[in-house]
Amino acid sequence: MAFWLFKQEPSCYSLADLERDRRTTWDGVSNSLALKNLGQVHRGDRIFFYHTGTQKAVVGEMRAIDDPRPVADNPKGLVVEVEFVRALPRPVTLAEIKSDKSFAHWDLIRLPRLSVVQVTATQWRRIEQLSKKAG
Repeated sequence: MAFWLFKQEPSCYSLADLERDRRTTWDGVSNSLALKNLGQVHRGDRIFFYHTGTQKAVVGEMRAIDDPRPVADNPKGLVVEVEFVRALPRPVTLAEIKSDKSFAHWDLIRLPRLSVVQVTATQWRRIEQLSKKAG
């Protein structure tokens, strides 16, 4: 099992939308590195849901319920089915992440426009710890 972070503008599709829908097809990834990352996702992988835009925070968790599959009208495109797992106790903001030295080399910081980012087990645990601290 691997760990990931997927970004989305909440005005387009939010964690609340996913909670309501219970599952969705994650699509719209066009950056070649993000597509490469998406192609490495496997069924059962854990994924942080990150709100972009004005919020800029890790807000919840979802799970891949299938391996990625190609997009019918785009031979280079991929999509993956995900399901809602939980909202974090509180959002972990990008500002908090940037101020924590343990995240200094994370692609979330280094490549801020990347919409699908790998997460190490250590980074995953640290985000979970931060989400349980008072803001």
